[in-house]
Amino acid sequence: MPRDPVVVSVISGVTSHASKVMLKDTQPSFLSFLSLYKYTKNIMTFSSLPYIPLKFHFPCNNLLLYLSDYQSSFLQEKKYLVIMALQRALLYSFFIISISIISSYSCSQEDPLNNYLEEQASGYDSQAYPSYIDDGGFKDLIKLRSDVLGLQTFSKERGSKSTPVITVGVKDFGVKDDGGDDTDDTETFERAWKEACSSPEGAIIVVPEYTYRLKPIRFQGPCKSNIALQVHGTIEASCNQSDYKKDSRHWLLFDNVENLLVEGGGTIDGNGKIWWENSCKVNKSLPCKEAPTAVTFFECQNLIVKDLKIQNAQQMHVSFKKSNHVLVSNLTVTSPEESPNTDGIHITKTQNIQITDSVIGTGDDCISIVSGSHNVQAKGITCGPGHGISIGSLGAHDSKDHVSEVTVNGAKLSGTANGVRIKTWQGGSGNVSNIKFQNIEMNKVTNPIIIDQNYCDQDKPCKQQKSALQVKNVVYKNIKGTSASEVAMRFDCSKAYPCQGILLQDINLERAGDRTAKALCNNVKLATLGVVYPKCS
Repeated sequence: MPRDPVVVSVISGVTSHASKVMLKDTQPSFLSFLSLYKYTKNIMTFSSLPYIPLKFHFPCNNLLLYLSDYQSSFLQEKKYLVIMALQRALLYSFFIISISIISSYSCSQEDPLNNYLEEQASGYDSQAYPSYIDDGGFKDLIKLRSDVLGLQTFSKERGSKSTPVITVGVKDFGVKDDGGDDTDDTETFERAWKEACSSPEGAIIVVPEYTYRLKPIRFQGPCKSNIALQVHGTIEASCNQSDYKKDSRHWLLFDNVENLLVEGGGTIDGNGKIWWENSCKVNKSLPCKEAPTAVTFFECQNLIVKDLKIQNAQQMHVSFKKSNHVLVSNLTVTSPEESPNTDGIHITKTQNIQITDSVIGTGDDCISIVSGSHNVQAKGITCGPGHGISIGSLGAHDSKDHVSEVTVNGAKLSGTANGVRIKTWQGGSGNVSNIKFQNIEMNKVTNPIIIDQNYCDQDKPCKQQKSALQVKNVVYKNIKGTSASEVAMRFDCSKAYPCQGILLQDINLERAGDRTAKALCNNVKLATLGVVYPKCS
């Protein structure tokens, strides 16, 4: 691209008019001038003359040096000094230009993207996503308020003077002792929650070791203070589908609760078998019906969920919807591989959420991230069986969806139907942007790396449409292991909205059994760094 002239002005504080000196520029990049300016203005001091600051105007091809004349009487008296000042001005100008050229070149070498991705060529947006390569770009991804972190020690401060706390035991409200299928402890939990939520002091709800049977229940907020729910026992879902007539989409629902800690090392069991057997995905002759999510956090703020086992969900295991500032850690989420739609952790319209050190094996996505989610970070994830770690699906029914700022850093996937996946339907709009998958191990994974902009999860073929979500700025870095399928990398992007700014760095995906793996790349603008295998054909 042609570059406009750069003008470097050297202007005295007593200017009356300016004389011009033209200097030929050798087309360097002068990006570093902006950072150098604050230093240069203080070094231009010429004997008894006032200092002459530099001013830079961008962009550049020719360099104009404006040196002010002094009033004629001053020049007559100080002719020698003015000549010396001119010489020094030229000398310093050339010095600054030389330093700038070196600095600009050095900067371009430090950021490999300047060599591999140009904005118009690949869609890389340097302002929206300054660096694919520097891990520091995601260090401050999750900014949680101090009161969230305070919840981690909240349950240990029982009744201290600084933090008054009450303890509410669910057994204090009576539980059923028969343990049969007709057991119903729902009212017991409702009463315990009501007392804790209405307390002006912090409250700890203790669920001792025991097996409790619950119908659908709503833990309604807002509450008057912080709440910690300690689950030490086992909470099982009612198997009677008629119990879900009022709300067929939720079993345990935390609604509009702020400053909530859920922990304890216990088990939450969705008793999902009856729901799976009646799913249209298992029995094609049955109509498709809604099924409950085992645990839902809806419009919750400042939330910690940790040290729990969640299993056999009716459909999804844990869902975070319209929530903000969430920490999730040390969860074990499991259901049989054939259980339909049993996503492990589902994130929708949620911002600032971090998931760490969790083991997930289900019949669907280990982690699914859908529309309206922003600043999502997953670390130390073990996934399998299941459908992998997915962004989407997005754009179904011509919807407008957005997902941005997602990092998966450190994951092990084994025997999953997909690895790291972005899936969007034709006909939608919006974007998926600023995504980073790095430090991931694949063990006999089908479709280890996949972007599918022609996703179609229905019996009838989807019609061809021109509109699509824009997938942009996606990094795959240090991903290694084995592929169970011949195609280890698949980029099936939209013709109308090609995938842009895709970077592959240090990828090695061999096909299991010493066979050759390959990559399929359609309508994608990408770059590679380091050794990348397989390569796009």
